[in-house]
Amino acid sequence: MAKKIIGSGDTTFEVIHPFGNLPWGWTYGNVSHVATDSKNNVYAFQRKDPPILVFDKDGNFLTGWGQGILFDAHGIFISQEDDIFLIDRDHHEVLKFNTNGEVIFRLGKRERPAFQAPFNHPTDIGVAPNSGDIYVSDGYGNSNVHRFSSEGKYLGSWGKPGDKPGEFTTPHAVWIDDNERVYVADRENNRIQIFSLEGDYITEWRDLFHPMDIFQDEKGRFFVSDQIPRISVFDSTGTLLARGKTAANPHGIWGDKLGNLYGAGNEAGVTKYQKIAL
Repeated sequence: MAKKIIGSGDTTFEVIHPFGNLPWGWTYGNVSHVATDSKNNVYAFQRKDPPILVFDKDGNFLTGWGQGILFDAHGIFISQEDDIFLIDRDHHEVLKFNTNGEVIFRLGKRERPAFQAPFNHPTDIGVAPNSGDIYVSDGYGNSNVHRFSSEGKYLGSWGKPGDKPGEFTTPHAVWIDDNERVYVADRENNRIQIFSLEGDYITEWRDLFHPMDIFQDEKGRFFVSDQIPRISVFDSTGTLLARGKTAANPHGIWGDKLGNLYGAGNEAGVTKYQKIAL
């Protein structure tokens, strides 16, 4: 069978789909998001028990956890210290775990949605690399980004419904870079909005169709998935570097330390985009 290749230049990948060797008799549920830890292990976050599936970089199954705690998978973020942050969307809650699947703390009032306050069907979570502050895009019932300290203390929010700068229609993903800028996928407004850590509007990137997720690699490049479906690569100024059509609709994307990408394709499971050395 011929290989499927996407991308160009230094962002060229071989498509490996499906990824992950599940135990006998198991099948994927709706895989909402995916992330990797410091050992390049892959965490698939699905709407099925066990909610977290862990594989090594070659797709060998390692473990699963989260039953009875997580019910409606959406966003995932794994910090440099391997703290795992998960969004339980329809329970209006953000949970922080260690790699053993033990809860460290929770944010939000479980099963108690709030209007323009934390949370109302939140979507994604990002952690600032310098301060450890936590940012949550709250995008299905609300139109906000919320900020918390690394210990979970609420620090403030910004955003409201609309399409002007600083307004959102389904903020679906969030990422914070080393330059202390907050990138928000404003899905239905077809743009990435960029803010200061305090929520001051800086600029926005267009030429996207319903952007779903954002990931920044160690070279500072931004990978943005949208509903074409495709992945677009931008530099820090918003200049488009590369673009490729994906194997499945990439609801969530993440990259490991080896330069590979992973996509969460909802009912299509997980796809690995294995970097090709040129």
